[in-house]
Amino acid sequence: MKHPHDVIFYPIISEKSYSGIDHGKYTFMVDHRCNKSEIKDAVQEAFDVRVVKVNTMNTKGKPRRRGMTVGRTATGKKAVVTLAPGQSIEFFESR
Repeated sequence: MKHPHDVIFYPIISEKSYSGIDHGKYTFMVDHRCNKSEIKDAVQEAFDVRVVKVNTMNTKGKPRRRGMTVGRTATGKKAVVTLAPGQSIEFFESR
């Protein structure tokens, strides 16, 4: 089994992700090679919570410019994790 920090890179902090916290949904950027069951196991082990459902989406990098310099934003994979009722992750509660 993979170490949880190899699967979960960082939490996504945005207005939309914070609105899901009230419903027990937390959003993370994860390794693009991991499947839903690996993400579920990693979140359960890292935060000591019970995961009910995992939804994933692949994000595509967008072209960006700064004057003459042209580049792209990073591609990646997001995971929206739904916890069991009454469970929460303390990291997000201190907003």
